[in-house]
Amino acid sequence: MLPADLRTAEAEALQSLQAALATGSSGRWTVEFRFEGLRLLPVVLRLLEGLQGERDDVRLLFPDAGAMALARRDAPALAPSIASFGDQRRLQQEGPSQGVLVLVGASQAEYELVEQVCGGHGGSVVLVNPSLEDAAVGIGSVARQRRRGFLAGWLAAYALLPQADSALRCAFPDDWELYRRDDDGYRLAARFEQKPDAEQRDLALSGREEAGLGGNLRALGQMLEDLQN
Repeated sequence: MLPADLRTAEAEALQSLQAALATGSSGRWTVEFRFEGLRLLPVVLRLLEGLQGERDDVRLLFPDAGAMALARRDAPALAPSIASFGDQRRLQQEGPSQGVLVLVGASQAEYELVEQVCGGHGGSVVLVNPSLEDAAVGIGSVARQRRRGFLAGWLAAYALLPQADSALRCAFPDDWELYRRDDDGYRLAARFEQKPDAEQRDLALSGREEAGLGGNLRALGQMLEDLQN
């Protein structure tokens, strides 16, 4: 079922992330809230506070010093647990870090730094609203290497992804759920073990059993890319 509001979604995300972290001490997880116009900072500060209610080894990391300073200003009680990607990497020069790292808004520009931070960390890592796969490098050998390597190891702890006529939701340990938007609200259209691609979503929403022209073209593009690997 889709959450009724953002606070309900945050509660679901916290519960799902806690369940995911409980499965092991070195997992790689993602949490995504893809609402247009969402102010992410208050959301991640509340997430940090919720996680610290269960454990004291969580650090919230931001891409740069400016974002870090803003977070510390808004949540002074949490400031000792807030740092930047660069701060964490410098700390790791003394040895591998432990605990749980929550990285906020990691973009393609920070790809190498994020990879280094994760490589130097012995505990779990959570990416909140990452965008490490830039459209500019969406095809070609670099993108394929990233998808097969570093990016391939991440699992969804929580995701709520509204779209024009549908919404995707995943709450660990449950499957991905696709909801169709009807005139009177959202209805569950399908469940998937893995995050569905555009063709799978289109088929589930339309009820068609075979892909149309757009789906066939996407399948052909994927086949050609696989042949180049």
